Amino acid sequence: MDTLTVIPARIASVRLPRKMLADIGGKPLIVRTLECALAAGVGDVIVACDGEEIADAVQKAGGTAVLTDPDLPSGTDRVFAARSKYDPTGKYKIIINLQGDQPLVAPEFVRAVVELVKKSDFDISTPIVAVKDDSHLRDAVVKSVVAFTSKNTGKALYFSRSAIPFGGPYFRHVGIYCFRAEGLRKFVSLPPSPLEISEKLEQLRAIENGMTIGVTLVDADPPVSVDVEEDLEQARRLFKISCGGIDFNG
Repeated sequence: MDTLTVIPARIASVRLPRKMLADIGGKPLIVRTLECALAAGVGDVIVACDGEEIADAVQKAGGTAVLTDPDLPSGTDRVFAARSKYDPTGKYKIIINLQGDQPLVAPEFVRAVVELVKKSDFDISTPIVAVKDDSHLRDAVVKSVVAFTSKNTGKALYFSRSAIPFGGPYFRHVGIYCFRAEGLRKFVSLPPSPLEISEKLEQLRAIENGMTIGVTLVDADPPVSVDVEEDLEQARRLFKISCGGIDFNG
């Protein structure tokens, strides 16, 4: 298959140090994310690590780890570095950036972005979900403005932490990206853009530089991103519920 999922993971997260090794149901968080990526069944999966601790956890679980420079500025740079190291001949034409801190991400999110790239000419694809509550008012929830060309797919016009478009409807962006190989190469060669810096949203670099981002609307709950201790506890609770109430942590 021509698709490679790369999961960037670093040990020195600022808000929740060492979160990638935090226990969720008896396994490290990064291993749970790896299992979700494998369950999607869209191709090979590697974890782009910044050190031996995460690499050891991944390898003990039977996964493939690729060491990258710990000083790389972003997860996307880590994805590109790992892909270049793991695939020097360019076998993989489609590269998925799946964040390491999404230990319960539903496989349909990964499948949806791959399907959209394969049937379109977008440089990048990414998923969104419909907002059904007042979460669009939160800065931490990134909103996507979309020009829909069909019921569930369209072109991203903008991403913002503000509640846009005025009057709705609102769509929440899910931070999974599927790149064409040449699109990934172009993206990491570009400097941070003004809107990217203002909104603190990396994907705006692509839009400001004329790259196209396709969006696909997924009918599922947004995955939990583990950024702080409360997110980790929520992920543990949800994992326990998904396993029929079994308490793996005693």
